[in-house]
Amino acid sequence: MFPRWLLYLFLSVLGVGLVLAGLIAFAAVMTYPNLPSLEVLKDYRPKIPLRVYSEEGVLIGEFGEERRAVVSINQVPKLMKEAILAAEDERFYEHGGIDYQGVMRAALVNFVHGGSRQGASTITMQVARNFFLSKEKTFSRKFNEALLSFKIEQNLTKDEILQLYINQIYLGQKAYGFAAAAQAYFGKPMDKLSVGEMAVLAGLPKAPSSYNPIANPKRAKLRQLYVLHRMRVLGYITEDQYQKASKDPIKVRHERHDYPVKAEYLAEMVRKDMYDRYRDAAYTQGYKVYTTLRWADQVAAYDAVRKGVMDYDARHSYRGPEKYVDIPEEGGDNKLDEILDDYDASGEILPAIVLRASPAVVRAYVKGVGRVSIESDGLKYARRLLQENPSRIRRSAIIRVIKDARGKWAITELPVVEAALISVSPQTGAVRALVGGFDFTQNQFNHVTQAWRQPGSSFKPFIYSAALEKGFTPATIVDDAPLVFTAEQTGSVPWEPKNYEGTYSGPMRIRVALAESKNLVAIRILQAIGANYAQDYITRFGFDPKMHPPYLTMALGAGLVTPWQMAGAYSVFANGGYKLDPYYIERIEDQEGHVLAKASPVVAGAAGTSPVIDPRNAFIMTSMMQDVIKYGTGAHAMQLGRADLAGKTGTTNDQVDAWFAGFQPTLTTIAWIGYDQPKTLGRGETGAQAALPIWMGYMGKALNGVPEATFTMPQGVVEAKIDPQTGKIMTGDGGMDEYFYQELLPKAQVAGKVADPLF
Repeated sequence: MFPRWLLYLFLSVLGVGLVLAGLIAFAAVMTYPNLPSLEVLKDYRPKIPLRVYSEEGVLIGEFGEERRAVVSINQVPKLMKEAILAAEDERFYEHGGIDYQGVMRAALVNFVHGGSRQGASTITMQVARNFFLSKEKTFSRKFNEALLSFKIEQNLTKDEILQLYINQIYLGQKAYGFAAAAQAYFGKPMDKLSVGEMAVLAGLPKAPSSYNPIANPKRAKLRQLYVLHRMRVLGYITEDQYQKASKDPIKVRHERHDYPVKAEYLAEMVRKDMYDRYRDAAYTQGYKVYTTLRWADQVAAYDAVRKGVMDYDARHSYRGPEKYVDIPEEGGDNKLDEILDDYDASGEILPAIVLRASPAVVRAYVKGVGRVSIESDGLKYARRLLQENPSRIRRSAIIRVIKDARGKWAITELPVVEAALISVSPQTGAVRALVGGFDFTQNQFNHVTQAWRQPGSSFKPFIYSAALEKGFTPATIVDDAPLVFTAEQTGSVPWEPKNYEGTYSGPMRIRVALAESKNLVAIRILQAIGANYAQDYITRFGFDPKMHPPYLTMALGAGLVTPWQMAGAYSVFANGGYKLDPYYIERIEDQEGHVLAKASPVVAGAAGTSPVIDPRNAFIMTSMMQDVIKYGTGAHAMQLGRADLAGKTGTTNDQVDAWFAGFQPTLTTIAWIGYDQPKTLGRGETGAQAALPIWMGYMGKALNGVPEATFTMPQGVVEAKIDPQTGKIMTGDGGMDEYFYQELLPKAQVAGKVADPLF
């Protein structure tokens, strides 16, 4: 028989319990009707960032405060769902919103070990908290969370709840949802993740900052092992899968802007356009912008610019380490990693800390790689500094390294020089590739659209084109001889222009003069046609006359242009005389894929279009620029093995800017290289030396597999044999072919008579 006091105690506790239960039930009855509506869950509309794609649908940019990629539950791999359940709520499909078994288990673990070692929040409770409640640890919040969980379970299916969780939960790196996190951490869609990678992501909801595999790789590994263990216990993975995933290192991506295609400059242009159109909504409504960029072309352009700049740097002296840091005696490689966190990689160019150095070998710690030895050819770029001033490359120096073609480490450095490339379709103006600089993360200034630079001799074709309209022909003889202008003639200071090589060739046909880029011939041509006429004529190509004052220096490209302008201008020659504005947005879609805006490009030569220059002019100028490549300053381009290329080199005074502007019937491409703060590129760094290799590197790949084309001769052009010495028509055998406007065909050569230069 129980003691009476024990009976009284039992009845008292029971009474208190019943009272508490009644109070809780009353509170639930009073609170439940006032719980938030679940419409936000049923009509789930998260903030979806602006996404920018290539023509083929390859992602090239993403803009918004939150990284998101909303997926349906059917798109989530089965093993990914199982990893989440193993980590967060293994009885999710069995409980009704609150897992009482889980609560009891967590309470027991916490009682035995002390503290709060294990939680009991179900996935449904986390959905309730994430959508409607704060994270404060109060009874009222917990109470409302429980009630909301019941309400959610009554109104949504289990798959719908899990889908909300998978898309909404924050997982670090600005990533909301598992699809976004898969890209943020591993650069993959969920269905490409390994078992180990799925376990890493599944372990993140508990504490995204603590288990972030980028910021805390050791803690992330421990959390991954726990998730893998639970997956094995629950039978979601086999023992072999468990062992392999447990042993495999976690390989995360460290690039902040790591997309399959490096097109940050164009993506930023799109972002600005979308903000102008939609303001802040551009970043939250899930707009998708498909550009005219072609994936393969952009890859080729990026690689060509990078190689061209690196090759330029390799031709010049090594500038030395970026900085010197303190290397702590303790902490080992972890401390070295912490130091290198302040130095971003630039593509394949990685930061490193020198640990020991000599003229024979440099040992360094490379970010994301570990300890490496650099020797032999890997020291070639820095050898002079190592030998003549060994104190510069010493322990604690921050340097840059790269793997060479044989996979060996080599010392390099981040270039200071900049470069740019733009390629467009001359038939429509669609931008096919655009690289605004060497590295967007280092310099966001877009040299394609924002850099106003002197074009040098790459501007001469527009002066020659103007001359054709004034009665010149490719066979016109002009004297390549010295010129001197007084201060009175120039209006400022005396001027004695020279050819680049400092020599003169005497009377010559202007076809040859353009191919060999003779400055004195170009000046005499501009004198003959008038600078004011030329200033007005170049507006047909899209140039701003204010940027090209009507002085004789205009013949040498002393005005200012952008590569964007040059692409549009050279396309006039490539398409037979039509001016088309380059464009890069093909269409804009909303989140559901409805087209909101679509480009309607004008096609060169289509009905209703009119040429801005005589098609005969465009054809003859193209044939002259083909000779620039066949035997002139752009002759290296003959290595591409094509007969349908035309273009012009450009080099300014003191080699400050170097250009190559050229085209083929399907592509117009402009390459430029120079310093942001204008200074000489160095002796010999001409358009042919510094810019043409970039152009060739791109065009060689972009035109791979494209059939060789021909430029069709328009009506009104005649072909005739001329004497190459006099430019006159030859009536007998011999001579060379030349093109003329039908009404400007020269007279026949008088036997034995040598023509004097006209200018």
